[in-house]
Amino acid sequence: MKRLRLATRGSQLALGQSGWVARRVEEKLGVAVELVTVRTSGDRLADVSLAKIGGKGLFVKEIEEALLDGRADLAVHSAKDLPARIAEGLVLAAFPERADPRDALVARASGTRLLGLPIGARVGTGSARRRAQLLALRPDFDVVALRGNVTTRLDRLAERRFDAVLLACAGLDRLELGARIHERVSASLMLPAVGQGVLAIEARGGEALASDLAALSDPPCARAIAAERSFLARLEGDCNVPLAGFAEPAPDGGLRLRGMVVSANGARVARAEASGASPEQLGIDVAEAVLANGGDAILAELRREAAS
Repeated sequence: MKRLRLATRGSQLALGQSGWVARRVEEKLGVAVELVTVRTSGDRLADVSLAKIGGKGLFVKEIEEALLDGRADLAVHSAKDLPARIAEGLVLAAFPERADPRDALVARASGTRLLGLPIGARVGTGSARRRAQLLALRPDFDVVALRGNVTTRLDRLAERRFDAVLLACAGLDRLELGARIHERVSASLMLPAVGQGVLAIEARGGEALASDLAALSDPPCARAIAAERSFLARLEGDCNVPLAGFAEPAPDGGLRLRGMVVSANGARVARAEASGASPEQLGIDVAEAVLANGGDAILAELRREAAS
């Protein structure tokens, strides 16, 4: 087999993640892999709010184009960046084992916990989901938009612009910065994003490579992601919508899925959870329950606000 070309973003984290996947591909499939760096719109517009320019799909679109036009054979994404539906002609071929899915609190003061931050604390995050959940937990927080790569966000904290920032544990761990984390926030306190902590390997559908890449997939992770992405698709969600979904193994051998939608100001929260054997059906069931518990009204309001 010829050398495989793997499309990736050019950030330190993306290159680290893609390098890890490349080594796994080489080990499992016995073929050399070279990285093809793609600079996405999301990277070029790093100082602009993602909500104003199309969301995290901007980190995915150009990489998928590289697959479709033959510049690359496979790609690696952070699964939480993927829209509910990927480009026609492509498939998500594998989901390796999941890293820590929780959110990470990094603070200026040693020993700080999320609920222990002072009244009016200035907290930085680039995520609509984290912002809404923070305000639901602590309406007194001053939650400020924060974009840029991981080191840029940590630099902003060091410059004393914030009392704390929220990032993904998985990203910090993959950059060997896990020691910077003051609290790995429990999922019962901050429900993770759909796909958080998971790498998704994408390829062209119908090709032998897509089937071969399945050897890299971790079955429990793949089942959990199937449930979470089914939940996301039923709610027609994207990264501009403050929703969360997290699946984990249930004692009976099935899956437990928790899902939620939050208003932008954190004042209203619609939650649901269920267990089941079919990941796709479980995602639909939990999404329907969230809608019935007030999520439909929250989503309608969010979409009116986005349209205006």
